[in-house]
Amino acid sequence: MRSTEYPYDLIIAVYPTYRALFDDWVLFNYTDGGTSSFRWKKRFDKFETSKRIVSYASFEECIQESDIINKNLTIQIKASNESDELKESLLLKSEKAIKARSRLLKEEKLMLAAALKTVESAPRPAKEEIDISSHYLRKDQEDLLNELMKELDKNPFIEIAHLRESRRVLGRSVTHTDKIAWTDRYRYNETTAKIAYREIIARAFGLSGADHWGKTKSEIRIMLLPRANQLLQLASIKRMLSDAKNKGQKVLMAGSYVFWYEEEGGIGWTVKASHSSEHSKSGEALWHQGTIISKNHGRIVVFPYIKENGERVKGHTKNAPHDGRAKPRHPDDYVELPFEIIDEDLMVGLFGELNYE
Repeated sequence: MRSTEYPYDLIIAVYPTYRALFDDWVLFNYTDGGTSSFRWKKRFDKFETSKRIVSYASFEECIQESDIINKNLTIQIKASNESDELKESLLLKSEKAIKARSRLLKEEKLMLAAALKTVESAPRPAKEEIDISSHYLRKDQEDLLNELMKELDKNPFIEIAHLRESRRVLGRSVTHTDKIAWTDRYRYNETTAKIAYREIIARAFGLSGADHWGKTKSEIRIMLLPRANQLLQLASIKRMLSDAKNKGQKVLMAGSYVFWYEEEGGIGWTVKASHSSEHSKSGEALWHQGTIISKNHGRIVVFPYIKENGERVKGHTKNAPHDGRAKPRHPDDYVELPFEIIDEDLMVGLFGELNYE
């Protein structure tokens, strides 16, 4: 519960984080840093003569260790001398932080799958079309070119590429020739490697991996809504939704998307976007027993949540910021619905089944 590195730091949770620079996974602590404000911070494990970051080759390895540590942290919090009120607050914060982190990772996994599917049939440039400025490069240019071609094969629209083996981050440059110019103008560090990774997702939707990532993902989420509605045509989804309706379930939350049954007008099942956990205020946690009151036909569902002070707030529907005001329902048609949570990983696989233009 207390950090071995900084004794005044209170650690209440850990969770895996992907490192694009090394293509591995490490644990981050959810800690207050000696203050009352919790945030995610790199975890250092203490050994006999040193302390260092422990890396894992896969998410599965990392989450396994994370689960063990989180169980121990829960035990420590419950056994601590803190007041029952504070213990409950810390456990709530921990649960909320882990679920939010998990949802964000799964959302990026879904977006990556959708991005790769989107650019699957896009033409790739030939080696002869690429020009890599070698003025500052000491690596063999052929090695750089081969590695760059692998990145362009993932998404030919990227403008920043991380060449891990060559330890370079290249950027696409404007050229007055027929060649596509790439230059070594970026520092090689975790920040630029992360931007290059985000480029693979963002450029598939005409966006940049270098822009504010939260806003970029919000735009992608809305762009994917029409495609998400195509899921309703899949036989497996039809069966799942038919079973849900027979059980009286009309709102199913699957990560960033929501299967919503609309009685009015005989519309039936539609797909809406869920309000991203990135936009949740600090201290809020999903209220699983809460309900959603829909007074309009908005495309986004804000789920019920619990404030840090314990206040429970019901959910609602709304439109995206640039969609204008959502079409209101007649007061007689207001609906109050409970919701169910289904496996978020389901959406990743299903998006891979869709055909993209």
